[in-house]
Amino acid sequence: MTDITQYLKNHPRMIGALFTILLLLGQAGNVAANSSVFMGP
Repeated sequence: MTDITQYLKNHPRMIGALFTILLLLGQAGNVAANSSVFMGP
């Protein structure tokens, strides 16, 4: 865990990038969960 915090201290721009990636993944998960439409016969 200290390796990650040390890396983020050395590369502060990665904090924003990780946050953005997590935000996009969360939104994509919500879209996938809501778009489960079953077309019946």
